Amino acid sequence: MAEAAGSTARAVALLDAVAAVGVRHVVLAPGSRSQALAFAAAAAERSGTLRLHVRLDERGAGFFALGIGRETGVPALVVVTSGTAVANLHPAVLEAHHARVPLLLATADRPEELHGVRANQTTRQDGVFGAVLRDSVDLGADTAVDADRIAAAVAASRGGAGGGSGPVQLNVAFRDPLSSALPEPFALAAGPAPELRAPSSRPRLDLVQGPRTVVVAGADAGPLAEEIAHLGGWPLLAEVSSGARFGRNVVVNYRELLADPRLGGRVERVVVLGHPTLSREVPALLGRAGVEVIVVDPDGHETVAGRTGSATVVAGVDVVGGQADREWLGGWLRASRAWLDAHDTSVAPDPEAANSHDPAVRLAHVKREFAQVRAAVDREMLVESVWRVSWPHDRILFGASRLIRVADATLPGKRIPVHANRGLAGIDGTVATGLGIAAAVAAAQGHGMTRVVLGDLALLHDAGSLLRVDVEDPARIQVIVGDDGGGTIFDGLEAASVGTRADRDRVLFTPQSVDMEALARAYGWEFRTAATRGSLEQALTQAAERPVLIRVPLER
Repeated sequence: MAEAAGSTARAVALLDAVAAVGVRHVVLAPGSRSQALAFAAAAAERSGTLRLHVRLDERGAGFFALGIGRETGVPALVVVTSGTAVANLHPAVLEAHHARVPLLLATADRPEELHGVRANQTTRQDGVFGAVLRDSVDLGADTAVDADRIAAAVAASRGGAGGGSGPVQLNVAFRDPLSSALPEPFALAAGPAPELRAPSSRPRLDLVQGPRTVVVAGADAGPLAEEIAHLGGWPLLAEVSSGARFGRNVVVNYRELLADPRLGGRVERVVVLGHPTLSREVPALLGRAGVEVIVVDPDGHETVAGRTGSATVVAGVDVVGGQADREWLGGWLRASRAWLDAHDTSVAPDPEAANSHDPAVRLAHVKREFAQVRAAVDREMLVESVWRVSWPHDRILFGASRLIRVADATLPGKRIPVHANRGLAGIDGTVATGLGIAAAVAAAQGHGMTRVVLGDLALLHDAGSLLRVDVEDPARIQVIVGDDGGGTIFDGLEAASVGTRADRDRVLFTPQSVDMEALARAYGWEFRTAATRGSLEQALTQAAERPVLIRVPLER
C-alpha cells in the first residue's frame, strides 16, 4: 500500500515497512494528527504483528521506547502528534544518541500549506533534533511511503551506517481526513530483525601480554570487556552498568586501588570499553602522562573523558601472547578480596548455635538473628539486597542517583543484566525506561523481574510515568526508591561547602516530603515500605498482582 493519498493508507504503509525489517513494538502518545498511525497500530496488535504500548505523555513515551531499545537492540517506534509533542521527545533522543540506543520516531506533521502561516500546533519539525539523528526522513503529505527508504532508516538506527546505534526521525505529514476505515482482513508483512551493523573500517589491534594493563569497562561495555581481561590476565575495573561486572578478574574497590601507588600508580596501559562515568579516578588515570590508552569501539569515532593526549581507537583487540604477569593481577585481586571480606554484611547461618544444648547460646543466637533482621537499611544494604535477589533472567535499572555510585563502589561480580541511562546521566524518564525494559522482557521471555533503583527526586521527576493503562498487561516491575528527603548526591560534591544551608537546600537539595503511598495508590501501584533488612528482603521477594513501589527510608 504505497500510494500517496489517504492518511490511513499511508499509516499502514509506514507500519508495514518497519514491521518488515523487524520492529515489533510501537509506543504511542495519543494525539489528533497521529490518529491514523494509532488505529493502524491497534489493528496490527490484534493481528499479532506488533505490540502496542500507550503512554500519556510524549517524554515518558520516548523513554519507554528507549527502554525497549536498550533491552532488545531493536528500535521501538514511538508515535506522537505534531507541535510540542515532538519537542517532548528531545531528552530521550539525546540519551539515545549519546548512549547509542536504537530509537525510531514517527512524528506526525501538518501538511506543507499549513507551515509558516501560524496554523495551530504547527512548527518546523524536520530537523528539530539537529545533528544527533542517525537518519531523517521527511514524508510530505503528497509523498508516497517508500519501504526501501524506511528500511534504510531502521538500519541506520541500529548502527547500519557505521556510526553506532541511535535515534532516527520519520516526519510524516497527514491531511484531512486524518483517519478512515482500515482494510479487512488486516495484516502486516512482519519480518525478522537482521543484524544490520555495518562492518567496521577500523583495524583490530594485537595486544601482547607484558605491560601492566588494566581493562576499564564503562556503561554498556558488554561481556567483551570480561573476555579481554580474562584472556590477557589483567584486572577488570567494571562499572556496575557495564554488563561486564562478572568473572574471576573483577576488582570491586577499583577506585581506591587506582589511588594506591603500588597498584594504580604502576599502570602502564589501559584498555577502555564502553562509557566510563561513575568515578573521577578513571578519567584521572586516562589523563596520566606515560599511560597508553587503547579504546575499543567498533564504530571507531569515540574517545574517552579525561584523555588529553592521543588514544588508539580500534574495532577490537586480540591477545596474541607474551608472558602474563600473575603477580600484577594477583595484587589487584587480593586487595579486592580483602575489601569484600572486611565489608561483608551478609548473615551466615549458625546451625551449631541454633541447635546448641546450652539455652544461653541458643538465646544469644536468636538475639543476633533478630538484630540482623531489624537492622535499619542503609544505602549499601539496599543495593546489596537488590543485587542478591536478582538473577540472569531479571533486570536492574539504576537511576542517575547516589545509589548507582554506592552500587558501583560495593557490589561484587555477578552476571546480571544491568541498565542505566549513562549517555547523559540525567534523571529524566527513569521510571518510563524501566517500564519499557519490563515490557520487552515480558514479550521475549514472559518471566523475570525488572527492578528500578533510584532516588526520591528521580522518582518525582518522572512520577507521571507511573500511570497505568488498564487494558495493557501489567509489567513485572519493582520501583525501589531510596528516600532520603532530597538530592543528597550533592553531599559529596563541592556544593556541600558552598553558601548557607538554607541556600543549598533551596537551590540544590530541594528537600521533599511527598506521601509516596498516596502517590502509588493514585496511579494503581502496590506500595510497600521497607525500613529494615527483614522488611526489605520480604518486599523484594513477595509476589504481587500489580507493579510495586517500594519506599526505603534512608538517613541523609
